Amino acid sequence: MKLKETEKTWYSSAKSKIGMRAKVCVYDKSISQICSQLQNCDALVVTVHQVCEVLTNIMEAKDPFTKDHSEKVAVFSYMLALELGLPPRVADLIHIAGHLHDIGKFSIPDEILRKPGPLSKEEWEVVKKHPVIGANYLKDIRLFQGKGGVMEMVLYHHERWDGSGYPFGLKGEEIPLGARIISVADAFSAMTDRRPYREPLSFDAALEELRRGAGSQFDPMVVFAFLNIEEKIRSWLGLI
Repeated sequence: MKLKETEKTWYSSAKSKIGMRAKVCVYDKSISQICSQLQNCDALVVTVHQVCEVLTNIMEAKDPFTKDHSEKVAVFSYMLALELGLPPRVADLIHIAGHLHDIGKFSIPDEILRKPGPLSKEEWEVVKKHPVIGANYLKDIRLFQGKGGVMEMVLYHHERWDGSGYPFGLKGEEIPLGARIISVADAFSAMTDRRPYREPLSFDAALEELRRGAGSQFDPMVVFAFLNIEEKIRSWLGLI
């Protein structure tokens, strides 16, 4: 993979951070809290995961153009979490959050979700409410609570690294790592999915968009991790 001159700085920095992340992530306060919550919960996590898959299948049945989107986001997020050195139990929770990231769209009117064209400004404002709605759906589930947990991943997955995202305009590491992971996975899946108003991007074109967004829309460290697992993702998608 060839890098443009403007990419070399963030690429080098992200590479260094990934090495550090693999060593220290389990000791990060939010990550260690999540690990503590998951002690002796393996069977419960499996059951919750299965329920979440059913819920997202029901949700995506409302919109045929998003079929399998949440499954792809969940799998890409899980792969990224492991690549970044997160403990497998935390990767499992990020996988669950990937399934649930758009659950707030249950409350979005079908005529907006299925609109065969770009949304109006008013319709877009309705859609932008879905992270908060989704987090409210999940707030009473104890397994999903806590700093950096599933509820926060759902709430913050549309925040941007440069602070220009929504719903709260968080920036950089103010955004929980799980949400930063899901942001990259979600964007890649969305770019390569067909929509009623546009054709999908190719795999390589979507990768280029991730590179362009590193340091503005996306955490460069997570983009670097995605580039590292490119072949694994191609294989899972049946492209090689």
